Amino acid sequence: MSFQSPSRLWLLLAVAGLAVLYLVMQRRRSRYAVRFTNLRLLDKVAPTRPGWRRHLPATLFLAMLALLTVGFARPADEVRVPRERATVIVAVDVSASMQASDVDPDRLAAAKAAATEFVRNLPEEFNVGLVAFAGSASVMVPPGTDRDALQSGIARLEESNVSNRGTAIGEAIVTALGAISNLDADAAQDPPPARVVLLSDGANTTGVTPDEAAARAAQASVPVDTISVGTVAGMVELNGRPVPVPVDGENLRAVAEQTGGGYHEAGSSEELHAVYDDIGSSVGYRTQRQDVSARFIGVGLLIALAAAGTSLLWFSRLP
Repeated sequence: MSFQSPSRLWLLLAVAGLAVLYLVMQRRRSRYAVRFTNLRLLDKVAPTRPGWRRHLPATLFLAMLALLTVGFARPADEVRVPRERATVIVAVDVSASMQASDVDPDRLAAAKAAATEFVRNLPEEFNVGLVAFAGSASVMVPPGTDRDALQSGIARLEESNVSNRGTAIGEAIVTALGAISNLDADAAQDPPPARVVLLSDGANTTGVTPDEAAARAAQASVPVDTISVGTVAGMVELNGRPVPVPVDGENLRAVAEQTGGGYHEAGSSEELHAVYDDIGSSVGYRTQRQDVSARFIGVGLLIALAAAGTSLLWFSRLP
């Protein structure tokens, strides 16, 4: 934390001076009381002493002055604020291997549930879009702030018309970049801060290579966070026969490293939710230094009310 007007903190010396003066006055009062040699008369004059209660309003009052002084010095701190015009594209693999049940209830269902929660936790002003891919890629929902349309798109992922032959990771990234560049009329000249979150279980088998797509994303300054979902024991049934579909995250790891994103492995529904939570905390906000004097002023005013309330309750006067 820093202060925009640190010289005003010298006023704290005045607050400290008041505290010292209060202690001196209390000490003089106690000495004066001892001068009463007739203790019976002293008991009649002041039969009940309030003890610690008589010091509480003054202590609260001094704390209020200290907090208001700190607020007057305009403290500033790092604050997390939503990114303006931020755009997130969620790209989900809908190929046949995503039907493997090694992730409960299956890879695609777990991905949809986690994506739904991930989108729900993003700031409302974020533009969020959805890309589905298998042998090719298509934009299911263009980036925007309509969360109902996005949630509906996620629910329809298994009904996508995208071909289930192959896995086009590179095509998914290129398609996501195209959706970002078409966000609004200014996107071409003034690209919005953007990020792609791509979820898949296999290696690229068709279309643009992941290296080429990652190079385009890096050139556009769009990090790609990749999530490898599934385990090496994944199996699907094709034409009545069980076919092994072990997870392969090498392409995904390389894409994340090349674009400045993060690579994550999720072998269960719980891990997948945790991954989305981790990504959401990084794409949802940016750190900005802001004036936080309101914090100190607000607490100071609450303490002032407490000082006034206790003084009125116990002594029928304001401190």
